[in-house]
Amino acid sequence: MAPPDLPLLERDREQAVLSAVIGELRSGRPALVTVTGEPGLGQNELLRWAAGQAKDRGVHVLGARATPAEHELRYGVVAQLLAPEDRDMASRLFVAPQRPGGLPGLNHLLTACRDRPTLLVVHDVQWLDPASLRWLEALARRLPRAPVALLTSTTGTAIDRPEWSVGTPLTGLASTIELALPPLTASGVAAAVRAVCGPGDAVFAESLADTTRGVPAVVHEVLHRFTRTGLAPRAEHVEHLRALTAEVVGDHAARALSELRDPVAVDVLRALAVCGDLLDFPLVCTLVGPHPVPETRLRATLRASGLLTARGGSPCGHDAVVRARILEEMPAADRADLYARAARLAQRVAVADQGIAELLLRARPVGAPWAVDTLRRGFAAALRSGRRDRATAYLARALDEPLRAEERGSVELQLASVQMVTAPLAAERRLHGLIRSADTRAGLRSQAVDLCVLGGDTRAARLAQPAAPSTPGTAAAARAPDDAVPGAERGRDAVSPTASRDQALRGAATASGETAPNLASRHDSGNHLGNTGSADNDATVSERHELIALLRVARFLRHDETCLDVHPAPALPQHSHSPAVAGVRAWEHAVAGVHLEASRRLARAAFAPDPSGRPALVTPRLFACRALFLTDDGDEAEAHLATLLNEAHRQRAAIAIAHVLAVRADLHIRHGRPDAAARDLAAAEAELPLARLHPLFVPYWASLNLVADLLNGRADRAREIAARPVPSLAEECATSAYLLFARGVLARSEDDPHRARAYFRASGRWMLHYGCVNPAVLPWRSLAAEAAHALGDDEEALHLCREELRLAARWGTRSALGRAELSLAVVTGENRAERFRAAVATLSASPARTAYTRAVLELASAESAEAERRTALALTSRRAPTADGAVPGPLVGFTKEPPAPAGRPPQRAFAPHGAAPHLRQRPPAGWLTLSPAEHETALLAARGLGNREIAATLSVTTRAVELRLSGVYRKLRIRGREELRALSHGPEGG
Repeated sequence: MAPPDLPLLERDREQAVLSAVIGELRSGRPALVTVTGEPGLGQNELLRWAAGQAKDRGVHVLGARATPAEHELRYGVVAQLLAPEDRDMASRLFVAPQRPGGLPGLNHLLTACRDRPTLLVVHDVQWLDPASLRWLEALARRLPRAPVALLTSTTGTAIDRPEWSVGTPLTGLASTIELALPPLTASGVAAAVRAVCGPGDAVFAESLADTTRGVPAVVHEVLHRFTRTGLAPRAEHVEHLRALTAEVVGDHAARALSELRDPVAVDVLRALAVCGDLLDFPLVCTLVGPHPVPETRLRATLRASGLLTARGGSPCGHDAVVRARILEEMPAADRADLYARAARLAQRVAVADQGIAELLLRARPVGAPWAVDTLRRGFAAALRSGRRDRATAYLARALDEPLRAEERGSVELQLASVQMVTAPLAAERRLHGLIRSADTRAGLRSQAVDLCVLGGDTRAARLAQPAAPSTPGTAAAARAPDDAVPGAERGRDAVSPTASRDQALRGAATASGETAPNLASRHDSGNHLGNTGSADNDATVSERHELIALLRVARFLRHDETCLDVHPAPALPQHSHSPAVAGVRAWEHAVAGVHLEASRRLARAAFAPDPSGRPALVTPRLFACRALFLTDDGDEAEAHLATLLNEAHRQRAAIAIAHVLAVRADLHIRHGRPDAAARDLAAAEAELPLARLHPLFVPYWASLNLVADLLNGRADRAREIAARPVPSLAEECATSAYLLFARGVLARSEDDPHRARAYFRASGRWMLHYGCVNPAVLPWRSLAAEAAHALGDDEEALHLCREELRLAARWGTRSALGRAELSLAVVTGENRAERFRAAVATLSASPARTAYTRAVLELASAESAEAERRTALALTSRRAPTADGAVPGPLVGFTKEPPAPAGRPPQRAFAPHGAAPHLRQRPPAGWLTLSPAEHETALLAARGLGNREIAATLSVTTRAVELRLSGVYRKLRIRGREELRALSHGPEGG
């Protein structure tokens, strides 16, 4: 009901029509006017205005209002109309017996109206009682004989539509007018804001028009409540305005619902609120059950209430608020049962899965297999549309249905994989429960631990690990030193824990009197498990091996064995058919820098199907891919990563997708593709935002982003990443070494050898603490050596370079060996060109394209320096010194350092890994503004390489080379390759 002081905004046309009708009525011309529209559009306010206008112009006015409470009261509206004429009429109408064709008081009213024009105003004719309806229809038939106008209002469609509203022949001699009121326009709502609250923002008015749909009654009430808050109609208060609008709309819906007296209509309205637009109106009516009310009458009743729009029978436009008000008075059990019945009906008529899933969310368990299948399909569809919260709600609801143990575990695992991104703590609790209770044969415990490790929860691996048998042999094996490797040095060369297992078992066998193979077999299979011949025991052994592999990964990520209540991690089983064991063993061989071929073979075995058909784990295969990086099998690793990524997408496992993309970004950086790395890192953060990333992985992701930005020429972003604080837990994990190394690379690019050496040393200490010796993982020794060389500490530089060269030779890959040879050539003063040639030859067959490019540039610089020395006397006689005493030389020979002291070889500039050496004292104008990528491209172009050769050398596209050279020409203010070559060789062509 609109408040009485509601302004008649944008009703000028209707007011003009009603004024004309009143004017003609005074001249004796009858009329029938019906004002229609949705509830709240101001029909009754317009009728009150017309009644006031008629009284002011001397017209006799009689009024009445129909209400739902009086719908069954005979002649209720007629009594209101005739009461001013005859006070006893009401009592006679109510108590007099009903006679066929009787129209009490009608002739008396018509007789009285002949002497004076009369306007009959009837509000809300949709609630007319049948007797009053017949009386008014009879009046309409007699209008041409009397100066009477009938003005009525209605909302929607009346229950029994009066004949006068359609212009039948019964009223053909009277003016029949129907005025349909529209909602307020945006300008009308803005005018209402000004009238009630004063001048306001356009954003405020637009928000009010959108939330109220321009219904004047709602607009007016919302604005009056808003003014009572004392706030100004500004954009910053839009959220408060929306809350007030929801409250007002709900109040209007509750009022309309309370006026709805037909129980069948109420039941249908509730069914509509449940089904929404999913089912047609006839299907919705079947949910109510058999009833005698015709469908047309139900539609008319609901539309008259204002709780139903004419749009396909769906509830009123304010979906959430109105539906909640309609359903909130139902008992919870009845509401859940209604949702369950609606879901069954929707499933029978093949409604879309997400629509049925929405019904099932609020339904009681239906106990049918299709319910779980539908919820899981809805889960997949919600994930595809990016609605992770809704997807988790679907799976959580599926767990309320009766499920087999294996199916329940599968649903919980799938739910936890999504909750790892949205609610990590809830996911951990769910997975821990699954680890404690899951069946061994299904592989769910291993998958749960695998998911926990991906989420950074290293405790789950220990939670799932069964206690090892307490025998002297196994105790000795457990106490064996982790870094004991035959033929390897202790201390700084400490290697992987698994490499020591043979020695530990031999020692344990000597102490216990058993042979080493027997003890190894008993240790690996877990003799405490019972009969080894049964299928259950085989599954138990396979699970134990997988859990040991995951525990070794957790141990690598974070050392927590110093705690008193934590037992040492057992060694990997020596004889196992588990792909998980193969993948982790490949990684441990790789970080130890031993057994290259064995590491490669084991990494490939990690991707073979499990012999017992157990599902493959993600974490061991990721570490197997990282092992293939280190064995120079990057192309093979990239293919496996693509397989892992497709598998993770099929399973909708966002956390697995993110980790696979991060590892692939690592591969791209190692292979000189920083642009591809940046794309993968952005995609990984879209799947797993950094705010949700576990602290154990923050340093690794930060290091990848830092190096990728640095190589892509975004030094400012790289410095921002380096300056970000990391969580305290991140400082206790193995990945901290990666971030320390990346910060060292950044310091190196900024010509700060002091900071660079400190970071590289810190990274090395952390790597050795976790048993990582292989320089292929992070070449911290060689870069620390170059920093030491830049600081003049040649003894430390040579020591570190030779140590890295020895470890790289022991590992045996061309990438590691070539990088070590390159750094040794940089810090060595003798045979520099020959050493650079050896590094170029080694790196040319490796995937380390960035290191190869740097080696080529260093060799070019060294060869140019040798050519300068050979022709120094000849050039002296032909070249005149410049004003500051410098002699022009080749472009690649310029440097920032002052001349080296006598007796010391020329000092190399401290350049970022993979970048070209710096220019000498007087570089060409604009040279220092070149990015590292432009610098490399310019030097290769100056050496005479074509665009395709440069693209192949730098592992970029030909278009990228063209764009870089265009930038070089613009910054150096030259016109092309010829001027670049002339600038490179100097004025004499030397």
